Amino acid sequence: MDFLKSLGIQDKNKGVSTGLTWIEDDSSMIESFSPVDGKLIGTVSTCNKENYDKVINMAKSAFLEWRNIPAPARGEIVRQVGEALRKNKEALGKLVSYEMGKSLQEGYGEVQEMIDICDFAVGLSRQLHGLTMHSERPGHRMYEQWHPLGITAIISAFNFPVAVWSWNAMIAWVCGNVAVWKPSEKTPLCAIACQNIIADVLKRNNVPEGVSCIIIGGREVGEWIANDPRIPLVSATGSTRMGKAVGAAVGARLGRSLLELGGNNAIIITKEADLEMSILGCVFGAVGTAGQRCTSTRRLIIHEDVYETVKNKLVSAYKQLIIGNPLDQDIHVGPLIDKDAVKMYQQAIEECIKQGGKFAVPGEVMKGNGFETGCYVRPAIAEVNKNDPIVHKETFAPILYIMKYKTMDEAIAIQNDVPQGLSSAIMTLNLREAEKFLSHSGSDCGIANVNIGTSGAEIGGAFGGEKETGGGRESGSDAWKAYMRRQTNTINYGATLPLAQGIKFDI
Repeated sequence: MDFLKSLGIQDKNKGVSTGLTWIEDDSSMIESFSPVDGKLIGTVSTCNKENYDKVINMAKSAFLEWRNIPAPARGEIVRQVGEALRKNKEALGKLVSYEMGKSLQEGYGEVQEMIDICDFAVGLSRQLHGLTMHSERPGHRMYEQWHPLGITAIISAFNFPVAVWSWNAMIAWVCGNVAVWKPSEKTPLCAIACQNIIADVLKRNNVPEGVSCIIIGGREVGEWIANDPRIPLVSATGSTRMGKAVGAAVGARLGRSLLELGGNNAIIITKEADLEMSILGCVFGAVGTAGQRCTSTRRLIIHEDVYETVKNKLVSAYKQLIIGNPLDQDIHVGPLIDKDAVKMYQQAIEECIKQGGKFAVPGEVMKGNGFETGCYVRPAIAEVNKNDPIVHKETFAPILYIMKYKTMDEAIAIQNDVPQGLSSAIMTLNLREAEKFLSHSGSDCGIANVNIGTSGAEIGGAFGGEKETGGGRESGSDAWKAYMRRQTNTINYGATLPLAQGIKFDI
């Protein structure tokens, strides 16, 4: 395929890079098969411990030079990265769609997120501000400043194989950190493509070798990162199970972890909602990326007065969904990432039925022409009870659970009564309902929306959630502070040395 060639993807690819140098490592290989057609896209060599240490040591050395380059100059390099991504948006978007399985429009959208975060980071490079404080001592000035940490290790998941790296790397770079990326072993070629795209920018600007590193491998590589005292910050995106393991390992060495984990996201639909708009937000949230977003809509909490109307509209909308090859721009739903994901989808349906759930739109694994990979499934809608155990789990598949409520307090309680706390939304034209949902007694999630769905966050806001979602924040707002260390400074410009709190110490 032409887009693979333009991105430098070969039949056999090296999976360890320090920027411009790809390191030989044939210890083991990963095969990347497309869930779209089942074809082998390419193989990638994985990182052994010797090369891992080589990469980390080179990144550590590069940091000593990179941190001294002025932040606006680092921002200029990120600006050029954004321009390189613009030139390669179509090819990289197609690769994201082909290797991961999301629709082509979503593939393009993911690359656009990368471009957007570059723009954001460029502006941020001139706004890494501290505060000034008034000292209680005469002839003294107090202020705070922010310094880079060192190596930012980025562990990303398959569902956003390029965007999550950019959220972290672009911010880390303008902050003066270097980045070491462990992409998902399910989508390794997307990472290789990104490194190939930015290689010319790195070379043209004489960026130190080690500022942008890739180490592809399995679980053991993640464990090396989590336990490595040379890495002050580990940003990990993935399941809650994975995040707990990473957080425990990093915490044991008193490092920092930025965790963006699972979501069990709900939309409350009140009787005063614009139902047509609500249906659009609910359907995209539930079936976009085949339900494999951390912000995918898992639950609909619907007022009893409009429950049947909403259910019927949803069923009608689901009948119009087109499932198939995501490289076709008319397709709404592509495949799940692999057959393991299909098994989890099937198990969730079986579990739901055992707990008394009734399917308004039954789920099934698609068969026949065009569905030979076994990774295509039909998005399903299940009517459930709010207390069913299945409702409290994150089902990483296009299964939407719908349930009734009577009062707003009940709806918010249902919304919050799950271990995860990433994204949430309410559909209402009632100002009091909207404000209550956003108040201290409302949604307990990191993201709370009114009259839009749970999915599709903009890079300008800090992204992340509470509870088992991990508490981390990436992307916009002041999320940059997670990538830096705070330092308080006091300067005595007087001729005496008064002590704080009025303490006397005369000699």
